[in-house]
Formats: sequence, C-alpha cells, structure tokens
Amino acid sequence: MATHTSGRRKTAKARATVKEDGEGTLRVNSRPLHTYRDMFESRVEEPLTIAGEEVFGDLEITVDTEGGGIQAQAEAARMAVARALVDHTGSDDLERDFREYDRNMMVEDPRRTETHKPSQSSKGARHKQQKSYR
Repeated sequence: MATHTSGRRKTAKARATVKEDGEGTLRVNSRPLHTYRDMFESRVEEPLTIAGEEVFGDLEITVDTEGGGIQAQAEAARMAVARALVDHTGSDDLERDFREYDRNMMVEDPRRTETHKPSQSSKGARHKQQKSYR
C-alpha cells in the first residue's frame, strides 16, 4: 500500500510517496538523495533520523519537488517526508516527536509574498516613488 502526502514552503511544493517492500531508499526528483548538496541532503534526512531505522528500514520513499529555490524545496521535501512517515505508520508518538523537534515538519508556514499594489514601482509591495519637493 502506498501513502501520498505533500508539503509546501513559500512557492515550493513537494509530493512524497511511501511504498513498502523497498530497500530503504529515498529518491528526490528521480535521483538518489546523496547526489544533492549537503544542505539539501541533511534537511531531507532529518525526519528519517528522528524516526529511526526501524520505521524507515524497508520503505521506498519518492519525492517530487517543484517551484521556489533549493532551500524552500528542501524544506517542502522535509515536510512531505515527515508527513508521509506519520501517515504510513499511524503513530501519534512519531508525530509528537516531529512537532517537538521542529513544528515546521508537520505544519505549513502560512506566510506568502505580498502582492504589489497598483501605481507603484517594482521594488516592493508598498514601495512608493520618492518626492523631492516637500
């Protein structure tokens, strides 16, 4: 039985699929995790180290990410993996462990970029042109 979950961070999205009867592999965007940068790899592996080898030992986890930057994709993938492990095991203790370690493993951050207001420059959402005659 496969478990499907998702995670979002800013504009990045990640979808994780957990299948049983695997060899304990984790692939991100159809590539093994160890081919990514150290920062990305360490972020995505955090839920696995907290859960322990007994949970992850025979699972095959596939994560697909899109949008945002590499940091946001890593955070979204971390959230998707953590949610997938909790859904797959059905363990309230595991969810509590994730929340105690870092709440953002289970809960999305609702902050998004503010939309630009009309008749203003492109420097920011509330930036206005300066005037020199006051």
